[in-house]
Amino acid sequence: MKKDLGGLEEDITGVTCIYILVKDVYESIKWYQKNLGCAPTSHNPVSPGMQRSILRFPDHNGTIPGPGLRQTTPAIFLVTDKTREERVDHTVESKNLHPLVCFITPRIQEMYIRFIENGVEIVDEISDDRPVGDHFKFYDLDRNLLEIWQP
Repeated sequence: MKKDLGGLEEDITGVTCIYILVKDVYESIKWYQKNLGCAPTSHNPVSPGMQRSILRFPDHNGTIPGPGLRQTTPAIFLVTDKTREERVDHTVESKNLHPLVCFITPRIQEMYIRFIENGVEIVDEISDDRPVGDHFKFYDLDRNLLEIWQP
């Protein structure tokens, strides 16, 4: 039975995952754990040479939730990118590029400082010129452009 939305039907109830192509899944897991606080699920044993991993973010109780129909935070699927040896360099005009994904945080200043301390390549400083909230862009190990936003 579909929920009544005033003549509309609820078809999409959330986003379950984001696929990110990386060169080394094992090293990327460590990077995402250290910088974004997510953890790998038990679907794929964590070991060098692995081809894929599913990462989940802890809920407000600090537990890693399983998949469900209503995801508050999508999982990240890290997948080995065997099709290209070199990634496209997005350094030129990177402030005008759209990130692959934008993460929401209630602690943007803390995350910004953590990223600086961890040597994360930050594209721009925290911008507070948007009426919808502060944000900054950064790169992961494979130069995937990502963003953090605090509404």
